[in-house]
Amino acid sequence: MNRLYLVTDGTIAKQAGHTLAYVVEEACRAGIRWVQLREKNLSTRDFLNVATELKHITRTYGATLIINDRIDVALAIDADGVHIGQDDMPYKVVRSLLGPDKVIGLSINNVAQLKAAHHADLDYFGIATIFPTGTKQDTSSLLGLEGLREICRQTSRPTFAIGGINAKNIQQIRQAGATGAAVVSAICGHPSPYEATRELIQLIDENL
Repeated sequence: MNRLYLVTDGTIAKQAGHTLAYVVEEACRAGIRWVQLREKNLSTRDFLNVATELKHITRTYGATLIINDRIDVALAIDADGVHIGQDDMPYKVVRSLLGPDKVIGLSINNVAQLKAAHHADLDYFGIATIFPTGTKQDTSSLLGLEGLREICRQTSRPTFAIGGINAKNIQQIRQAGATGAAVVSAICGHPSPYEATRELIQLIDENL
C-alpha cells in the first residue's frame, strides 16, 4: 500500500490556479497511487462529472480512486472504494451495497471509535486530526502525534494520518506508527503538484 494518499480540495486547487484534474494527474504522474475525491460543495451532477474524469486519470496510472461519503457516485462510476466518516452511512450497509471487493476506509478520531470498529469489515483507517489545518474547521478532535501514536498501537490495520501534514512534519507521522499520510493543501495548493508529490513521497519513504 502506497504511503502517500491525496485527498482533493477543489477550492484550494482553484486558489493555486489549478483544476482538480490537473492536480490529480500531476500527483499520479509523480507517483501517488491513492486518490480520494472529497468535495463537499459540489452538486450531485458536478460531483459525478468530476468523479468520472478522475476515474479516467487514476485508471491510466494504475491508481486507486476512493470516493468520500457518496456511495451513489461510487456505484455509478464503479470507483475502487469509498471513505466514510463517523456520521455517514454505517460501514455494514456500505459493504452490503459495494460488495466484498471494494475498498472501505473509515475516519477515526479517538480510541473509542477505533474499538467500536474493531471487528468491522474495513480496509484502512483515516486518523484525524493530527495538526491544526485550515481545511478542517472543527479542531475539537485534534489528536496530535501522541494521540496518533496511541491509536496506531491498538490496530493492525493500515492507518493514514490526516490534518495539517506537509513536507516539514510528514516524517513525524511515520515515526508515530502510521502506515502513511493523507495530504490536501500540501499538494492541491502547491504551485507544482508534481514537485510537491515527489518531495512528499521521498520524505515518507525514507528509512527512519
